[in-house]
Amino acid sequence: MSETRAGFIALIGEPNAGKSTMLNALVGAKLSIVTHKVQTTRGRIRGVLNVEEDQIIFVDTPGLFAPKRRLDRAMVSAAWAGAGEADAIVLLIEANKGLTGGVRRIIEQLKEQVSPHKPIAIAINKIDKVRYDRLLTLTTEITELHDFARVFYVSATREDGLDDMVTWLRKLLPEAPWLYPEDQLGDASLRSIAAELTREKLMLRLHQELPYQLTVGTDAWDDKKDGSARIEQVIYIAKEGHRPIVLGKGGQTLKAVGQAAREELADMLGHPVHLFLRVKVDPRWLDDGERYAEMGLDLPEG
Repeated sequence: MSETRAGFIALIGEPNAGKSTMLNALVGAKLSIVTHKVQTTRGRIRGVLNVEEDQIIFVDTPGLFAPKRRLDRAMVSAAWAGAGEADAIVLLIEANKGLTGGVRRIIEQLKEQVSPHKPIAIAINKIDKVRYDRLLTLTTEITELHDFARVFYVSATREDGLDDMVTWLRKLLPEAPWLYPEDQLGDASLRSIAAELTREKLMLRLHQELPYQLTVGTDAWDDKKDGSARIEQVIYIAKEGHRPIVLGKGGQTLKAVGQAAREELADMLGHPVHLFLRVKVDPRWLDDGERYAEMGLDLPEG
C-alpha cells in the first residue's frame, strides 16, 4: 500500500487577488465567498483536495493590507498565522495590476514572517487579462525581489494552470495520514457557510463602508420532516442609521438579499430552504470575541 501524504498550502496575497476563486476552483465547490469588493474573506477557510494518495488542505487567508481597525488587524494576523503554519505558500499576484506597492510589502514581510526554508511559489493570476510579454516582464521583476521556488501562470476563473501547480505542490507534502475524510471538502460548518453566503449577497448589494461594518450569524437551523430546512439568521450592524440601508426602501434590499441567499442555499443543499433574516443593532459586535470566533478570528487586544 502506498504511503499517504497530507499537508497545508496557504494562499496569500493582496485583497481581491483571486484567492477565494482559486480555492473554490481547486476543490470544486463554493467554500469561500467571492465578490468584487476587497477584504471579502475574513477568517481562514480550508478546502480539501484529494489526488490519489495525497490530500492537500488549501487555506484561503484574508487579504494582506495595512490594517487600520481592530477587525483589520485580526484579519491580517489570521493571514500571517495561516502562512506560518502551512507546509508551503502560494502568493497570488494579479497579472493586470503587476508589482504593486502592496505586493512589494508582502514580499518583504515574507522574509520576516516565514521560515527561509519554507517553499514559496508565485501564482500570477488573471493571465487572460494581459499580453504574454507583460507576464515575462512581471516575472523578471518579481524574481529579482526574492528567490521564489516556482512561478505559475494561472487563471482561477478559467481554471487554467491549476493542474501544474497542484502537481508541484503534491511533491511538497509530508508523509502523513489524511486529516479529513475522503468526502469532506472543507472544515466550515453548514451554519457558517450559510451565514457567509448571506454576507456575500449583502456585500454585492451594499456600497462603500457598510459591508465591512456588518456580519451575519446563523441563529437556528431546523431540518423539517418534509425535507426542507428552516434557517434563521441575524445581520449584526454597528449603528441604528445602518438599518434603513440594509433594509432598503420598503424592505426591498433585505428581501432581495434573502431571496438570492435562499436560492443558492437550496441549490447547494439540494432541497427547499426557508430563510428568515432579521437585523440587529449591536455597536459592540466589532469588539465581541464571540462574533470574531464565528468568523474564525482571534480578537486582538486594544
